Amino acid sequence: MSLITETNAQYYSGQQVFTDLAGATNPTFTCTFNIDVVSAYDSTGAQISSASNYEIYLNGVAQPENLSYVSDVYNNTLTLRNGPYTGPVYVQLKQSAINQNYNNYSYISVKDIINNFMVAYVGSGKLIPRIKRSDVIFHAKRGLQEFSYDTLKSIKSQELTIPPSLSVPIPQDYVNYVRISWIDKNGVQHILYPVNNLTSSPTDLPIQDASGIPTQNTFGQNNLANQSETETKWNTNNMNDLTGKLDVDNANVYDYTWWKMAYGQRYGLEPQYSQENGYFQINERLGKFSFSSGLASKLIVLEYISDGLAYDVDSKVPKMAEDALYSYILYSVLATSSNIPEYVVRRYQKDKSAKLRNAKIRLSNLKLDEIVQVFRGKSKWIKH
Repeated sequence: MSLITETNAQYYSGQQVFTDLAGATNPTFTCTFNIDVVSAYDSTGAQISSASNYEIYLNGVAQPENLSYVSDVYNNTLTLRNGPYTGPVYVQLKQSAINQNYNNYSYISVKDIINNFMVAYVGSGKLIPRIKRSDVIFHAKRGLQEFSYDTLKSIKSQELTIPPSLSVPIPQDYVNYVRISWIDKNGVQHILYPVNNLTSSPTDLPIQDASGIPTQNTFGQNNLANQSETETKWNTNNMNDLTGKLDVDNANVYDYTWWKMAYGQRYGLEPQYSQENGYFQINERLGKFSFSSGLASKLIVLEYISDGLAYDVDSKVPKMAEDALYSYILYSVLATSSNIPEYVVRRYQKDKSAKLRNAKIRLSNLKLDEIVQVFRGKSKWIKH
């Protein structure tokens, strides 16, 4: 059977038409979109979330959202309450849901991978005679986590504005950062760099007595300060003192006194600090990203990776890595079984590694024309 079940109208316009209603009291509609329909209301009309991701049109008129609900989440079935209804009807996805539906064909869900694995690798006369489905689910999730870190490169990004406090919360599904940049008026990214050894954010702030001993409260716990002195000094510093940026308003090289104002300002400057884009650090105590003083009110883009398991929409795998995930699950199952010979385990370990390399090459998306264009640029002289 074909893998595409949506019509062009469903994919491009987010619209599915159903047969005319002929006085049906509580009609139901089974949607075949590649994404789940979500209703903001339950069967009683009570609101359970902020908004639905679809609208129902009857006789060309949009119906109130509280008149419909999802009656079967597994089959994507909607029910329209308070009939009877007569006339043509269609379901229209909202624009955010249409955008989410685009490019779904290049992915396969973890649920489908688990089902395919149970069919292809488990059963009488196969390498795995029997196994609990929960074990396969565990290894599939672990494989998705490992792939998300350095193979799938499923990079997420958030566009944020740095507040006066110079810090923003770490995203809920964050695992590690990829890049942080601030955006100028032309939309160009300027990369921010970690503070490295310039400063730090202490994890504990004990209050000390005159002898330097941490003080305790009546429960025997250390008294902690509300604000770090290190962070306060960092947030109020003059970045020109760190980056070596000259005071251009006062340093006039054509003036005989210029050396008094600018001479030696950059002597001994470390190259890793000689940039004016700004700095960031991860404040583990507060669970936030902190930024240098010159970045207040600037627009930034935070790029990071997750583990692919935080949300249902993340639990999908590019088809180019599908075979590699099957091999990962198979090797993990065999490696944790007690009655499998060691040479069999090693064989499938090599198979897993080879298919993982293939997946990385495929997902690197290298194109010959792009490589040729880069080499052509190397031989081009830039003349003044």
